[in-house]
Amino acid sequence: MKNISYSQLNLLGNIIGFVLSTTNRLYIGCFGILMFPLLTLATIAYIAAFILAPAVDIDGIREPVAGSLLYGNNIITGAVIPSSNAIGVHFYPVWESNGFDEFLYNGGTYQ
Repeated sequence: MKNISYSQLNLLGNIIGFVLSTTNRLYIGCFGILMFPLLTLATIAYIAAFILAPAVDIDGIREPVAGSLLYGNNIITGAVIPSSNAIGVHFYPVWESNGFDEFLYNGGTYQ
């Protein structure tokens, strides 16, 4: 049992030593351990929003503006559009709206 835990700790030590070593050709470092997964997650979320985001009320006059590819835009005219409510962030939970579509139309969590 001790050999298994020691080998796992040794493997973890080798990985940490490799990442933090400045003699490698590609230096990742402590900041890179957090940066690369978070950049990947942000890129995936942006691409998903660019393709699938619903129309939002951008200027408060109850006229939805759609910027995603799902609503007929192409690569040039597509955009991830924040609602006007994103300027002043208020607590707007899902259970306060009549449905999930209304929740997204009114800005989602940025109400």
